[in-house]
Amino acid sequence: MTQSGPPPLGVYVHWPYCARICPYCDFNVYRDRGRGDEQAALVAAIVQDLTAQAALTGPRTLVSVFFGGGTPSLMDPEAVALILETARRLWTPAADLEVSLEANPTDGETQRFAALAQAGVGRLSLGVQALDDEALRFLGRDHDAATARRALEVAAQAFGRVSLDLIYARPGQTPQAWAAELEDALSYGVEHISPYQLTIEAGTAFDRAVRRGQLIPPDNEAAAVLFETTQAVLTAAGFEAYEVSNHARGEAARSRHNLVYWRGWDYVGVGPGAHGRITLEGARHATEAQARPAAYIGAVAESGRGFPDLEPLSAEAAAEERILSGLRIEAGVAYHEVPALGLSPTHNRVKTLVAEGLLRDNNFKLSVTPEGRLVLDHVTRRLLV
Repeated sequence: MTQSGPPPLGVYVHWPYCARICPYCDFNVYRDRGRGDEQAALVAAIVQDLTAQAALTGPRTLVSVFFGGGTPSLMDPEAVALILETARRLWTPAADLEVSLEANPTDGETQRFAALAQAGVGRLSLGVQALDDEALRFLGRDHDAATARRALEVAAQAFGRVSLDLIYARPGQTPQAWAAELEDALSYGVEHISPYQLTIEAGTAFDRAVRRGQLIPPDNEAAAVLFETTQAVLTAAGFEAYEVSNHARGEAARSRHNLVYWRGWDYVGVGPGAHGRITLEGARHATEAQARPAAYIGAVAESGRGFPDLEPLSAEAAAEERILSGLRIEAGVAYHEVPALGLSPTHNRVKTLVAEGLLRDNNFKLSVTPEGRLVLDHVTRRLLV
């Protein structure tokens, strides 16, 4: 997609509260207990932060608003509506503006789906994670498979688009069981599935269990077989792996907000711990909001925005970020987008990766082969030495 003038813009809203903390989660999250006053103050701070950042970005076309977390389906729908109204007022909404919200499939949250849709949410990202009760208990989820199935049915009625998140490469999981679980998920008619490989993040409960020898995740070979099973089942069902962990049935079903990241477009981040990337005077700038809710609210009260300073990225750092995000999608990264890295079709690292079948042989852009996707971290490390 060729852009003229200022780049389009996405908005990411981080809602940090969760009913419980999952043992694999390393996001900036806090237990949702007795925080009513803090949450009301947080909504007001997010609105003020958006206003301050709009003054920085100037006029932009708004292509996506994404509510993530945490568990934003715990938000008051009126708060969602207020934040959306603010974003629409501050920037020019695209005709096909996509508004997405992450949700858990508990009965309490399912009852809010209609109100969230009424508030302006058009796409729901449902964190089912598994359709097996034993797996859900292992993952520390507060719903069972029957509750998840009910939520899928209600979401299909309430929202124009539903995306389903699943976690695979669980201990003891076989390719046959995983294929059956994917087929089960497909039976609900969703157009977008995000199957994420279970990763053990430092500092999480799962990380501690691994170090104690109480949890043994699948080895690389077993995980690779499960990855290949994912591709086979979803491809046969008409889904395209438009990104390493995201599959859509048709271009219209792709996640607009994720594409903002992977295409290297600008996005404003608001809410505790939210990151943003803004292009100002031709240079890419990073933002990172204060992580704790009280600290974020205090920062906004003091300066009008949730982060202390804009951090200009060097040309090399911006190019490296572009590679790390852009190689995740099939479109890849054009060489002219990353001149600071000095990469070209004749560069030794590029030629070697092409010869190994990990990069495509292309004179205009860098993009990975299916084999390269399987070891994407390895490919990017070698490119960015």
